[in-house]
Amino acid sequence: MNSVIPFIHSDNRALGKAAAQEVAQKIVLLLQEKEEVRLILATGTSQFSFLEALQKEAIDWQRITVFHLDEYVGLSDQHPASFRHYLYQRILKNVQPKTVHYLAGDAKNLDQICRTYAEKLQQNVIDIACIGIGENGHLAFNDPPVAQFDDPVWVKRVTLDEHCRQQQFDEGWFPSLERVPKEALTLTLPAIMAADYISCVVPEKRKATAVYNALNGPLSTSCPASILRNHPKVVLHLDEESASLLS
Repeated sequence: MNSVIPFIHSDNRALGKAAAQEVAQKIVLLLQEKEEVRLILATGTSQFSFLEALQKEAIDWQRITVFHLDEYVGLSDQHPASFRHYLYQRILKNVQPKTVHYLAGDAKNLDQICRTYAEKLQQNVIDIACIGIGENGHLAFNDPPVAQFDDPVWVKRVTLDEHCRQQQFDEGWFPSLERVPKEALTLTLPAIMAADYISCVVPEKRKATAVYNALNGPLSTSCPASILRNHPKVVLHLDEESASLLS
């Protein structure tokens, strides 16, 4: 089974605008049926154009509850590479949702933080998950060595693989590879797959192999994103570079 619908756009900006319009339309329809929409947002350079475009859409953010996918262990929410900092600065301070649930990677009792965050996620349906795919095929921080399709928990502490850490350094989030944290908190694959609808934004040439493996490789944690083929409602937004290996 492969239910993933790929859309290929001319460039990153066109990709971000199209994905934002798609997600906004979905939110508007959902808010005609229910009082609140529960939304997961991703981070990273791949999400820049999408988040910039999303806040320009006509969305009633006062009826939106936001979660995010992952956070580094040990970074405060003031650190420039913190995903809480990223989301606040890039979108949340501008749109001011009803509720934002932040994943605190610098808390003392991380096991309890994971359990509490999982409980919040499970309190009601996750309507939309907006995600990306890493260079190693990861979803959130489910790198190949730690990814489990049948993970028994929804949020966990993980060790980042070297390819993932190298990507974070290459994207400019840290001054050296040594400064990239070795651990993170992440939503697991079952938590992401529990969302009713998944919008996946993946630009740039460096993601082309991961995109190809996600769509055409074995259904395996060697490319965690391949699990998306088992979800009934995934829309995959690519630019010409990230789609360059697809026929």
